[in-house]
Formats: sequence, C-alpha cells, structure tokens
Amino acid sequence: MNDFVLQTVTQILMPFIQVYGIFVVLNGHLSPGGGFAGGTILGASIILYALTVDVKAAEGIYPDERAEMVESASVLVFVLLGLISLMMGRNFLTNIGIFPSPETGTLLTGGFIMPVTLAIGAKVASTVITLFTHLFEEKKS
Repeated sequence: MNDFVLQTVTQILMPFIQVYGIFVVLNGHLSPGGGFAGGTILGASIILYALTVDVKAAEGIYPDERAEMVESASVLVFVLLGLISLMMGRNFLTNIGIFPSPETGTLLTGGFIMPVTLAIGAKVASTVITLFTHLFEEKKS
C-alpha cells in the first residue's frame, strides 16, 4: 500500500501495539487475557506492518526460520513444564508454585501458569504470522 499517512501512523503505533501485546501475555495469569490474546495482538502488529509498509520488511523482522524455531521452542517449554509436574508426582501441567512470593497478585505468584502463558503467547504470535505469510505467498502465485 502506498499511503504515506497510513504508513506513518503504523510505524508510530506498532511499538505501542507490541508493548500492549506483551503486557497482555505477562499479566494473563492475573487478569483477563493471556497467551492467546496477547499472541494474537503481537502477530497482528506484524501483519499490520506488512500490509501497510512493506511485506519484505516484515519478513525481515520475523523470518520463517525464526518462526519455526519459536514455535518448536514454545511447544517444548509447554511439554517440559508438564513433565516437571509429572516428575513431582502430580498430574500433567499441574500448577506448582516455583517462585516463592509473599504477596498474592504479583507477577511471580502464578507458578507454572506464567511460563505456560508465555509459551502459548509465543506459539500463537508465531503461528499467526506464519499463516499470514503462507497465505500471502499463495495469493502471489
């Protein structure tokens, strides 16, 4: 798209959209939101940049190799956290308090919920971006 105003507004808003997406992912165990919502916001920010500024530049920000690595690593983290709870004699992905925190409602009081939410957020953001790039490539050919 060749609209100067839209490109400028997108470049100004993109960091704020991404910070909000990270905020939603990090506070998902304390408030509404979480990995899926935050990951979707993060993925949508890259898609917005690709559609308004430049698809090739967006592919440079988040190349396919990085997307594959993030998707694999996030699934691996999810499974490893489940296996840790199994090794501790609990059910798969049972929430275990891993960070001692005297005050409830702080960022580290969720136990396994926070790392699981981070893994889900990374997986969803990466998948949304990958789906967009594959659909865009398919449309071009």
